[in-house]
Amino acid sequence: MEAILSDPAGVVIGLDFDGTLSPIVPDPAKAVIHPKAPEVLAELGAHVLAVAIVTGRPPATALELGPGLADVPKLVVLGHYGFERWEAGRISAPPPPPGVPRAEAELPLLLDSLGLDGVTIEDKGRAVAVHTRRSPDPEGALAALREPLAKLAGEHGLVIEPGRMVLELRPPGMDKGQALSLFLAERNARSVMFAGDDLGDLAAFDAVRASGLPGVTVCSGSAEVTALSERADIVVEGPEGVVALLAELASAFSRS
Repeated sequence: MEAILSDPAGVVIGLDFDGTLSPIVPDPAKAVIHPKAPEVLAELGAHVLAVAIVTGRPPATALELGPGLADVPKLVVLGHYGFERWEAGRISAPPPPPGVPRAEAELPLLLDSLGLDGVTIEDKGRAVAVHTRRSPDPEGALAALREPLAKLAGEHGLVIEPGRMVLELRPPGMDKGQALSLFLAERNARSVMFAGDDLGDLAAFDAVRASGLPGVTVCSGSAEVTALSERADIVVEGPEGVVALLAELASAFSRS
């Protein structure tokens, strides 16, 4: 933290989206960013090397759920775990993998065969997510889905990304850790902070430590996931705590 505070122009602030900048809600399409986050990120962007949102969502979705994010200085959105990138109003990405739509087409029949109520499918373009949060027994439904979804993913050359009451089928070859590592190297970062809330963010925590840079890991704490809090340097209370921490950081930069 001393390195970050003494050299703001060399720091990359990395952030997950869901559960970190926006609250976890039953309907992912309504997971709107914390109302104070865009303003706080804009203040940070005036001082730091870059603000990078590293998310499993498509960049366009993150920007839609985060009104004002597109105006944040030095913001880059690394969506789909780094497969897709938004920067300065432009999105760049390789062609979408064919396995995702094929797996998605088979999901309704698979869910029907398992007799699971309240399980929903989210089309994420380069990935497809199966949510159990609205099920009468979310944990039980998640357990029942793990093996069948792993088999389906394998048949289509995909991997499973577990999350908070969700299992996501996505292409292999990239995760948040790789995305963050590549970005730090690209920008010649001199320090890094990363905040996340879910199992997929563990790879980014590992990347912070493997980078060899002065780094701080932050957990947006919840009762659903404890693995991150055990590994984090700082634990805060959900998106409210994350935004408060970032506001303190921006204020410290302004005073220096």
